Amino acid sequence: MEKNKPKYNQIIEAAVEVIAENGFNASQVAKIANKAGVADGTIYLYFKNKEDILISVFKEKMGEFIKEIASSIQYEDNAEAKLYTLISMHFHQLAEDHHLAVVTQLELRQSNIKLRQEINQILKPYLTVIDDIIKEGIEENIFRDNLNIPLVRQMIFGTLDEIVTNWVMQDQRYELISQSSDVHAFITSGLSVNH
Repeated sequence: MEKNKPKYNQIIEAAVEVIAENGFNASQVAKIANKAGVADGTIYLYFKNKEDILISVFKEKMGEFIKEIASSIQYEDNAEAKLYTLISMHFHQLAEDHHLAVVTQLELRQSNIKLRQEINQILKPYLTVIDDIIKEGIEENIFRDNLNIPLVRQMIFGTLDEIVTNWVMQDQRYELISQSSDVHAFITSGLSVNH
């Protein structure tokens, strides 16, 4: 089934909303179909089951997310500026879409191992973007050359992820994007050659 059909996108958008509002377990396929304005059976033309919908939501949204970040950072002069763009865009993209933030930060944290493995696969290109920034910073002599790249990448992604999760848990009562500068300063001071 072609994935570029409008109905596929309608279902993805509806799923983000329904899952954010009801939680994954309480989000019946019928509710998603109703929100998307399609018959229940139509969903099964595009998705195997509810888990497949959740994975597809993450794949579609994360794909857009990574593409936008990758295309924006290419215009930056150095690794430090690229890292700032990545941080601010990470926060901005989730702050702009309340439902998506709830789904990515809360509903995707399922204990289902198979689901988690699929999510990790989808995240790989994003983690590669972070790796490339770290390597570039080392080559530019901005970041220390003795960095454990996988560990630094985990720390960067884990920091951003936890900050967004905390913001979602606090009912988004404060400005997420305004934290970009502090987070960037904190991370770069730990990576810096001059530290």
